[in-house]
Amino acid sequence: MKLLFVCSANALRSPTAEAVFSHYEGIEAASAGTNADAETPVSADLIEWADVVIVMEQHHAQFLQVRFGYLLRRRRVSVLGIPDRYDFMEPDLVQLLKDKVDLQLPRWRNEIADEGRA
Repeated sequence: MKLLFVCSANALRSPTAEAVFSHYEGIEAASAGTNADAETPVSADLIEWADVVIVMEQHHAQFLQVRFGYLLRRRRVSVLGIPDRYDFMEPDLVQLLKDKVDLQLPRWRNEIADEGRA
C-alpha cells in the first residue's frame, strides 16, 4: 500500500509521517507539501503513485481538490486534523499520527484488496 502524506511545507508533519510509516510492513510512504516552496511540492505524479492521500488539515484537501481533483476521483483522501504546531519527529506528533492512521489501515487494505479482485 502506498501512502502519500501532505502538509504545507513538507518540513515537519508529513516528513514525520513518512518516516514513521515507511517502517510498517507492506507500506511505502512518501510526503509532499502544498506550498510552492515546499521541500517536495505535491505533484500529479505523486498523487497517481499513491493508493491513499493523507492530509494533515482540511485546507490541504481543498487545495488538492482544486489543483488535482481529476486525479483524486480514484484515490482515497483522508484528513487527519493535525495542526501545524509540532516539530519533526516530536513524540506527541508520532503518537498522534499512529493513533489516527493505524485505525484506518485495515479498512484501506481491505478496500485496495477488494479493488484488486474486481
